[in-house]
Amino acid sequence: MFLTDQNLAELVEWRRKLHRMPELSGEEKETAREVRAFLSSTGADRIVTELGGHGVAAIYQGKEPGPTVMFRAELDGLPIEEVSAVPHRSAVPGKAHLCGHDGHMTILAALARGLERKRPQRGRAILLFQPAEENGSGSAAVVADPKFREIAPDLAFALHNLPGIPLGHVSLAEGPVNCASSGMRIILTGKTAHASMPEFGISPMSAVASLMPALTALGASGPMNEGFAMVTVTHVALGEAAFGIAPGRAEIWATLRTLTDSGMKNLCERAERLVVSAAKGTGLEIEIVYDDIFHHCENAPEAVGHLRRALEAEGVPYDRGNLPMRASEDFGRFGENAPAAMFFLGAGEKHPSLHNPDYDFPDDLIGIGARVFMRTLRDLLG
Repeated sequence: MFLTDQNLAELVEWRRKLHRMPELSGEEKETAREVRAFLSSTGADRIVTELGGHGVAAIYQGKEPGPTVMFRAELDGLPIEEVSAVPHRSAVPGKAHLCGHDGHMTILAALARGLERKRPQRGRAILLFQPAEENGSGSAAVVADPKFREIAPDLAFALHNLPGIPLGHVSLAEGPVNCASSGMRIILTGKTAHASMPEFGISPMSAVASLMPALTALGASGPMNEGFAMVTVTHVALGEAAFGIAPGRAEIWATLRTLTDSGMKNLCERAERLVVSAAKGTGLEIEIVYDDIFHHCENAPEAVGHLRRALEAEGVPYDRGNLPMRASEDFGRFGENAPAAMFFLGAGEKHPSLHNPDYDFPDDLIGIGARVFMRTLRDLLG
């Protein structure tokens, strides 16, 4: 193990400090400052800041030519009130690290401690702390940032903790592992009227009533194969909160989910045709807006091979688990220009689920995740 007991104790305290100070997607200014301060004590050759927003990347240069290998963690928390009784619970009302990004950052911080002691022999190691993972906008902003050219990887790796599987057990597979998803916001605008004379208005009520089941029927889960599709209506608003007004406006929010990006294009087109059909002849105006767009994550065989060898060398048990999973992850874009892979690290079979108000990252995973990443790094860069 490349970390001492003192290192691990320091890292646990740092993780808990991050847990107390969560920031939402795009607002991670103080988290980024804390990360930068930690990295500055590890002898990085360069620290890139304000990357795609509040992103931070540390560069550790080897003595000899070689590949650029990137490891990614996420900076952001969630807009959920934490109900945990742990002493390090969130100090920010309505916000909390309930997905484990504080733990993921700490695993990369552990790598930084290892690189402080022993630099890569060749190539470059990049530790990327990505902003805005939770809403799917962060990786796109990072990749579009001109500063990303300086750290563009030849291989990219990430992990995510996963409650529901044994503590320290890994799920890993080639091919798609996380679904593409898109938030579809449908805005239907008609004309209000007095509630006693609804015939003088243009109400979206009938269109809304028909669209909710029709959208859901486009994809009601099913096997996780190439044709997988799922539509979940997450929010509906109709008219004003008043008894005297017949509604003139409505919004439907739905999350569209497919195994691949190509499947998402097809599902969006089908959903849009339904909206047009439901509004046809009603006089309603239609606006469709997409938010929280996640590309699917695909594990490249080459990158998976490196992780498998590291897992076996470190004695960490693994199998393919329940992959691919329905949930989305904002790591897919990093695999579009370089082989990339993500593995899922068990947080315990009975551990509270991700995004639950009583979730907390298991500190025992810091050492396990760091060992796997460090073994991968040393195998590739020496």
